[in-house]
Amino acid sequence: MDASSYDEFGNYIGPELASSSEEEEESDYEVVHGDMADGPGEIDQMDEQSDQEDHSGGESGGYSELTAMARRMDIAQTQVVLHEDKKYYPDAEEVFGPGVEALVQEEDTQPLTEPIIAPIKVRKFQVDEEAELPDTSYTKEFLVDLLGYPAMTRNLTVAGHLHHGKTALVDLLVASTHVWPEWDKAAPMATPTTKMPKPSEKAFGYTDVHQLERQRGVSLKAMPISLVAQDTKGKSYALNIIDTPGHVNFFDEVVASLRLADGLVLVVDAVEGVMANTERIIQAAVRERLSITLVVNKVDRLILELKLPPADAYYKLKLTIEEVNAVIAACPLATSSMCLSPELGNVCFASTSFGWCFSLQSFAKRYVEEWDMPVSPKDLAKRLWGDVYYHPERRTFMRKRAEGGKDAKRSFVHFILEPVYKLFALVTSEDEPNLRPALEALGIHLRKTDYVMDVRSLLRRVLCQFFGPPTGFVDMCSAHVKSPLDSAAIKTEHLFTGNMDSEVAQAMRSCSADGPLVISVVKQYPSSDASQFFALGRIFSGTVTADQAVRVLGENYTPGDDEDMALATVSGAWLYCSRYKIPVSGLSAGSWILLGGVDGSISKTATIFDTTTVSEDDLAIIRPLQFSAESVMKIAVEPVVPTELPKMLSGLRKIGKTYPLAQTRVEESGEHVILGTGELYLDCIMHDLRCMYSEIEIKVADPVVSFRETVAETSALK
Repeated sequence: MDASSYDEFGNYIGPELASSSEEEEESDYEVVHGDMADGPGEIDQMDEQSDQEDHSGGESGGYSELTAMARRMDIAQTQVVLHEDKKYYPDAEEVFGPGVEALVQEEDTQPLTEPIIAPIKVRKFQVDEEAELPDTSYTKEFLVDLLGYPAMTRNLTVAGHLHHGKTALVDLLVASTHVWPEWDKAAPMATPTTKMPKPSEKAFGYTDVHQLERQRGVSLKAMPISLVAQDTKGKSYALNIIDTPGHVNFFDEVVASLRLADGLVLVVDAVEGVMANTERIIQAAVRERLSITLVVNKVDRLILELKLPPADAYYKLKLTIEEVNAVIAACPLATSSMCLSPELGNVCFASTSFGWCFSLQSFAKRYVEEWDMPVSPKDLAKRLWGDVYYHPERRTFMRKRAEGGKDAKRSFVHFILEPVYKLFALVTSEDEPNLRPALEALGIHLRKTDYVMDVRSLLRRVLCQFFGPPTGFVDMCSAHVKSPLDSAAIKTEHLFTGNMDSEVAQAMRSCSADGPLVISVVKQYPSSDASQFFALGRIFSGTVTADQAVRVLGENYTPGDDEDMALATVSGAWLYCSRYKIPVSGLSAGSWILLGGVDGSISKTATIFDTTTVSEDDLAIIRPLQFSAESVMKIAVEPVVPTELPKMLSGLRKIGKTYPLAQTRVEESGEHVILGTGELYLDCIMHDLRCMYSEIEIKVADPVVSFRETVAETSALK
């Protein structure tokens, strides 16, 4: 110790000494760099030495390899690593793999309510089968070719009151011609008055494609479907059928559908009978000069719910038919030829939930073929309704019951209702050992798994085989609904506003496929993603093809004023079958056609002409739709975010295209108003406006109904 380095008190006053931490760092540096002073050769020599020991196969090879590895790890741990070279977390590529885009944003550059990477949004608002056309009992080419013969085509509107079974009737026709396994396996849907579980959504409502229709269980839009069906003689007909809503708020859809059709298929519940909306539908059909046929539906309710005996069930069915005839007779334009009666062939009986429908002629055909009767089905059918009695001992028909005594029964009860009642009782009461031989005697063969189903499903399976396809319905439509060829003259005189002596009117009268093109557009349908619209119309004359240039005349068109006329090109043509579309190269007069590319200037309805064969002097529109109801309920709407007003206005224009009676306007106060026929009507409009067309948040005011009163006469004076 140097005494000069300390003072008298023993404190160190000598030169500054290095700290212990600095000494440790210097010693570590010397060790590392001392070991590496010989250069990389030493590490390489250790690697080579370990390799030589491995090749020599010595027992010390594993030990030397571990020693070399430990030395490398010690060297790596003691190396100096800069801050920017340090790696605390794995990269995005190491976590998510190559090919994944990673976005890094600073804080507060995007709201917390919005995801950094937005999910893929699928816009699909309808049930469709556009990916692959469904399998049918006929080829699509045969359907298109058959539509080229107007005499073999029937254009029908299926209408009736709410929950009377219109959509179920169309489902029955679809199930008889399409491969629809969900319908075959599902239990029949119960009437709303009975508490029964609903089947799968895919098992019913083939024409209910809108998402609101699936949720509410009620039809909201008129939807068409084209198919091929056979009558009792095996003759094929092309049926263009449009299913309509039964709710009173959507009566405008029924009016638009009647414009397309040549005949009305009126569906009436056998228990409820004629309702308020039924009367309005009959009056509208009479105004449109349409043929009327009747389907008395839900006959099963007389058996299972009311539990009426067969004789009383006959009177109930007869009363329903008489009520319909009374409403028809009360219409000013009605004629005696519109009278409905089963022996005339324009009335069918059905239970669409259980999958059967028949006419007197189709049921009589079964007896004639089963018992080899020496009489035609048509002659036997005339004796199966009314005051006609059958005496089982004499085996004769008679007009008076007294002649046959107490044993005589009405022919309809004896030959039709009693067998149906017995079949219901047999299926609902017997087990498989007793049920199987009885059904096989009737020609009904079921699988063993069918007998373990619940009663309603088993009833449906048995009755579908017993009655077979609805050939009686096709008989009724083919005989009592005029073809487009036969009804062309009546519809032209009633609807066309132009000169009846012109070439256009003559071609429309004759339903000529070679005449000038005339199409009446009455409905517009959005695509499944609501990005575009298609126009549905009826071809009155001529032939329409894809990529054809046409003139579109609006409702306000007048000769000499081209303001409401626009030129367009048909981008595509399809047969619209609700859940799928069949593309066609062209269709001729008498058919229904779905057109693309012509909706730009159409607000409600329109008339389409070609640009070559019709002169401007002969241009005239087909009369717009006439409604018996008005839009009296209105609501005011505005967007929550004012800058989104253009989106709402665009959505309001699209609403006017799809709802025939919807009206939109701007009041003097500047608020935007929507007018509709009722609360359900406006609720559906707001759903489509918010979810499909605008996709924005919209504020709605309370609905307002306009009441108007006036002075009818002078009040009494004292």
